Amino acid sequence: MKVSAKTEYACIAILELASNYGAGEPVRSRKIAESHGVPHRFLVQILLQLKAAGLVSSARGVTGGYRLTRPPGEVSLGQVMSAIEGSSSSTHRKSPNASPDSPAVKVLMRAWQDVDARVGEVLSGITFAELVGRAKKRKR
Repeated sequence: MKVSAKTEYACIAILELASNYGAGEPVRSRKIAESHGVPHRFLVQILLQLKAAGLVSSARGVTGGYRLTRPPGEVSLGQVMSAIEGSSSSTHRKSPNASPDSPAVKVLMRAWQDVDARVGEVLSGITFAELVGRAKKRKR
C-alpha cells in the first residue's frame, strides 16, 4: 500500500491534535511542522483540507491553532485518508494491456477489489485514540 506524503503529513497532524485533545489550547501549525519535520506551508494547506472535511477546526489569533472536532476515538485512519485522497481508490484499476473481457483479468480485478475492501476495513478500524496509546507506549 502506498501512502502519499500529503496523507502521511495529514495523519501526523491529526495524531498531534489527538494527543492534545481536551488540553484546552489549540495546537499551532508551526509547532506540528517543526516537531515532525513537515514543510509548514504544505501542512497549512493540508490542515485547511482537513478543516473542509470537518475533522479539525481552527481558531485565529495569538492563542489560535487547530483542534480535532471530535474525540480521537471517533476519528479513523480511513477517514483522514479519504479526506486527503478522496473517495477514489485502486478498485478503479484497469489492465492497460490485457483485454477487460478476459476471464483472467476479470478474476484479478475482483481480487484487487477484495484486497482494497479489506484494507479499507482495517483503516476504518484504527482510531487516533489507539494510535495515541501506541505512541505513549513507545515513549517509555
